[in-house]
Amino acid sequence: MTQGPTCLELIERGARQHADRIAVIAEGQSLTFAQANTRANRLAHAMRSAGLAPHHRVALLANNGVHSVPLDFACVKANLNRVPLNARLSAAEHVRMLTEAQCGVLVFGPDLADRAAELKALKPDLACLGLGARLDDGDDLLAMAESMPTTAPEADVRPEDVIVTLYTSGTTGVLKAAQHTQGSYAAICRNILMNLFPAGPDDAMLHSASLIHASGTFVLPLWLRGARNVVLPGFSPASFLDAIAEHRVTAINLVPTMMQMLLEHPGLDAVDVSSLERIIYGASPMPRAVIQRAIARFGQERFWQYFGQTEVPLCIAVLRPEDHHGEQLRACGRPAADVEIRLVDENGADVASGETGEILVRSPSAAAGYFNAPELNAQTFDAEGWVHTRDVGLFDANGLLHLRDRTSDMIISGGYNIYPREVEDALITHPAVLEVAVVGLPDDKWVEAVTAVVVRRAGQDVSEAELTAHVAGAIASYKKPHRIVFADAIPKTAVGKLDRKTLKARLTAA
Repeated sequence: MTQGPTCLELIERGARQHADRIAVIAEGQSLTFAQANTRANRLAHAMRSAGLAPHHRVALLANNGVHSVPLDFACVKANLNRVPLNARLSAAEHVRMLTEAQCGVLVFGPDLADRAAELKALKPDLACLGLGARLDDGDDLLAMAESMPTTAPEADVRPEDVIVTLYTSGTTGVLKAAQHTQGSYAAICRNILMNLFPAGPDDAMLHSASLIHASGTFVLPLWLRGARNVVLPGFSPASFLDAIAEHRVTAINLVPTMMQMLLEHPGLDAVDVSSLERIIYGASPMPRAVIQRAIARFGQERFWQYFGQTEVPLCIAVLRPEDHHGEQLRACGRPAADVEIRLVDENGADVASGETGEILVRSPSAAAGYFNAPELNAQTFDAEGWVHTRDVGLFDANGLLHLRDRTSDMIISGGYNIYPREVEDALITHPAVLEVAVVGLPDDKWVEAVTAVVVRRAGQDVSEAELTAHVAGAIASYKKPHRIVFADAIPKTAVGKLDRKTLKARLTAA
């Protein structure tokens, strides 16, 4: 098999071809491609000077900002294996990740200096490098970089070199560290350009979700094509809409929770979003009522959905604008052009057309396994290159892949398999329901009882009986909730997905 360019080669190519164009806008600053690339080169030399040799793992604890792109690129240029830490996690979770990933060095943003100090106290051998900050016995990486060479350091880069280790636990509670290489990360770039966003020099993409997650995979494709990456420190509907108008943003990437917040924002209609050509969403299923409302507001031609996971970013399947109608809104799309998909039963045999099975994927963008997890690797990555996703899906007569649910989320109640998303989609269509999550709780009679947690819209009142009847009128009666709990909020993971694990734990303890 012919190996394509490495991630490093794509970074250097973009820098050469678009030197004087604006590449990154963040924190009130604009960096040209040449400036961002020079900053990355200097940071790469600074990390080498701090003792980080090629292939070392370095933890990054930094929120979105003007240094985000140069720092990531610097790690690639120095051929380091970066381990991003989500700033929203607890110190105990960070310590666990640092320990399991065997990171001896932490690079931290100035707004996270207190957390860095806390981690240093818990792990005294941890070397901490600040970005415009320093701990008592540490160094300021930005200050070090000022005197470093402007050209990239020498690096013997190979396609199989691991350049990023991404922690993903989903909602299962099992920490997994997916490793992506120079080759697989370049393949992610090609996958996005080929299937989802053929960016051009006139494009600008707005990032408000953390760049350590899915949003960050769009940076390199835009860089390669000479487009702008506009980076916000976080998501709020007002600042997000203002940034679209100010920077004439052409593309955004949202999780469903963010889309719902935009639609609920009272100032939405007052903002000029006419530049917006592409609304990309994914990470978790979009409730049907929400996507229908979004299409009515923004227009069907703007919507692109991707289905993927950390182990196989970004697009396993894509729902294009022309497929955003009717029952096809329940689908997650057609297979990406560079991806193979199989659906298999519990014995590993391919299922018949129209039947459900576990989704297996083979792609150049697949991770090179999990770090230091031989048993998990054996369960997930097989000898023929197939990634076992643990997602359940089926193909319809039109070739669209429908995601039923994760095998771990499926509820078995009274002998029936019930997928939470189907019940959630039915509940969210009630006008009094703002948000909903469905889980299965242990039950002596049913084995698992379908339990829904509902957040009502402000000023709306609806009873459990009304909502149960509403669901029974939309889907099979055996799928209706045995119990509905009303709440002020539903727990989310650090990337905005429904946190079913935490929800189940709270309901079980109640």
